[in-house]
Amino acid sequence: MMRTVIGALSALAVIGYALTPTAGLADPVVEAPAGALRGETADGVIVFRGIPYAAPPVGWRRWRPPAEAPRWRGTRDATRFGAACHQPTARGTSIYAAAEAPTMSEDCLFLNVWAPEGVREAPVFVWIHGGALSTGASHEAMYDGARMAASQGMVVVSINYRLGVLGYLAHPELSAESRKDVSGNYGLLDQIAALKWIEANIGAFGGDPDNVTIAGESAGALSVTYLMASPGARGLFDRAIAQSAYMISTPELRSRRYGDPPAEAVGVWLQAQLGLTNLADLRAMDAQDLTTRSLATGYMPWGTIDGQVLPEQLVQVFDRGEQAPVPLLVGFNQGEIRSLRVLAPPAPDSAAAYEEAVRGRYGELADAFLALYPSDSLAESVLAAPRDALYGWTAERMARRQTALGQPAFLYLFDHGYPAADEADLHAFHAAEIPYVFGNLDRTPPRWPAIPETPLEQGLSDAMMGYWASFARDGVPTAPGQPDWPAYGQPRAYMAFEEGPMVRERLMPGMFELRETEVCRRRVAGGTPWNWAVGIVAAPLPPAAPACQ
Repeated sequence: MMRTVIGALSALAVIGYALTPTAGLADPVVEAPAGALRGETADGVIVFRGIPYAAPPVGWRRWRPPAEAPRWRGTRDATRFGAACHQPTARGTSIYAAAEAPTMSEDCLFLNVWAPEGVREAPVFVWIHGGALSTGASHEAMYDGARMAASQGMVVVSINYRLGVLGYLAHPELSAESRKDVSGNYGLLDQIAALKWIEANIGAFGGDPDNVTIAGESAGALSVTYLMASPGARGLFDRAIAQSAYMISTPELRSRRYGDPPAEAVGVWLQAQLGLTNLADLRAMDAQDLTTRSLATGYMPWGTIDGQVLPEQLVQVFDRGEQAPVPLLVGFNQGEIRSLRVLAPPAPDSAAAYEEAVRGRYGELADAFLALYPSDSLAESVLAAPRDALYGWTAERMARRQTALGQPAFLYLFDHGYPAADEADLHAFHAAEIPYVFGNLDRTPPRWPAIPETPLEQGLSDAMMGYWASFARDGVPTAPGQPDWPAYGQPRAYMAFEEGPMVRERLMPGMFELRETEVCRRRVAGGTPWNWAVGIVAAPLPPAAPACQ
């Protein structure tokens, strides 16, 4: 009912937009419920940048849930991107690093909208950027939505959200300030606030508030998974796309579970590491100094299981069928770990040493492990094991659980290489699919392996953009001249993106079953996480449990 009412109000805003004298010219103006905005037009697409979707979380609002931004007066200039949220500036020679550090501020809760001119009730594609919940911004060139909007007739939105310690810190004093006696998850609450703003305002830009798809990659896909599990996000989106998600164990607010210390205790620990005595001292710190120093201590931002925003571990929410009942498009990349070598252990000196380490950790499951990750291919095996443990298992698990809910799920494997990537031993690396999805093959970061301007690359991009956009449009991924993408269902079907799209069945036989058994045993035992340490650096596998047969 609420979405119907909001949709009706947005429709009135659309009418106002259609009658605006400047619409379609160089400086189009839209009258949204949040206020009037002036954007820019190029090649038939109107773009509005730097739109505030919540009040600035500065001063006393630091570490508070996002507050609604007041309606602004006059016409707001929306021709420039807003500031990025605070994040580390030094990223070395990473292929993901931008040419220069972005302008940063605590006043960073902005979103951007790309809309074809004259569009009405178009599907809405909301992009949540990745970056380990520590880096990234909605304005990165690779995420530019103009080509997707122009070629697919959809409204594209990208959002910022608080990162690092400013976005995810839990602390007893913060919980005491909360009416719900919880803390943490501020970045996730930002994402929910952005979706509420979109629901109330996107009709003014020609988008349909009753047809919203959330999409993200890496930490953005983790965020999609969080949103699927969060009661506060229920009803704010209609479909979900998770690219390289990871369904890891998550710290709980006040309990030590699965080897993770309580999130509030981590906040107190960080406070001591910084030489501070209380929350007031933390709030008094310069935001960038706090961000940089907290990461230097080893603090890592995660969601917090608080019984409110995140009611339970992701695996349990999905096992119970309590996640959002929406169609899902989900997948991962063949070479995920090739650009994330920190997640892979060094290869042992010999095949014998490798096998001994595996058998010492996996017991009666060692033969199954070695069949998937054999000792006669050590370099590849130490990359493939963490890839599957994080991304492959998560993708197939999500597809299975949505299918069990009666929702269509579409699984993919991105296994595409091109000369510059393959020569750098980065075949189908983490995030390599993003420029293909957005049609931005020429807008990658400066150290990214350059994608050649060839019909093959452009054809793959056209196909992937078509699949993603049609899924956002009606829940079924299709692309002109390309094979139909079957739902995961009983055949365990998936789409392999190689030189082109190829329909296949039974992705990596045995991979899901092995990892599912391992995670189940660790869940039953309760003493260790099931995150990064897998294969030859895994904790010894707990004994078999009846629940895991």
